[in-house]
Amino acid sequence: VRLVGGSRCSGRLEILHDQTWMSVCGAAFDQQDAEVVCRELDCGAPVQVLGAAAFDKEDAQMWTQEIQCRGNESQIHMCPTSFKFTPKYNCSHKNNVELLCTEIINVRLVNGNSPCSGTVEVHHRGLWGRVCDIGWDLADAAVVCRELDCGEPVDSVSDAQVGLGSGPIWMNNPMCTGFESTLKKCGSVAWGFQ
Repeated sequence: VRLVGGSRCSGRLEILHDQTWMSVCGAAFDQQDAEVVCRELDCGAPVQVLGAAAFDKEDAQMWTQEIQCRGNESQIHMCPTSFKFTPKYNCSHKNNVELLCTEIINVRLVNGNSPCSGTVEVHHRGLWGRVCDIGWDLADAAVVCRELDCGEPVDSVSDAQVGLGSGPIWMNNPMCTGFESTLKKCGSVAWGFQ
């Protein structure tokens, strides 16, 4: 899933199906569905399902199945779906799901000379901690930059050149492809050691 036209945690809801992004009809989209989407995107709780005019519309195809989440699923594809909407639902592009989730900051840059530079720290178990720079590369940096809405990475340098972070080392040897939406979605040799 993705939210487009807003930020990482807000926008028009789209689902990838058969390599095509499709808009989701809001007629049968409820609080349980919103909770699963926000959780899958590493965002906080859903705040609001917005009107269709809140974000720019695209001419994406319309998802024709009704999503029926219980609310405890970790990903939307784990939710049951019905085959088709019943005729009582109006599913034109005027009824796209537009969702606003709270933003949870799980990564930050400290000791830099701007909000988009510095030593990478991650939030885990209620504490901010460091990321071991062994194996750190531009793919890992691209994910952090995307998560912080900082554009593309310019360079990736060692801690000694930027300044040391604080706290425990929470993430060892991140293995990002560069396309993940958050650093926590990247693989790692170890998570949560001190």
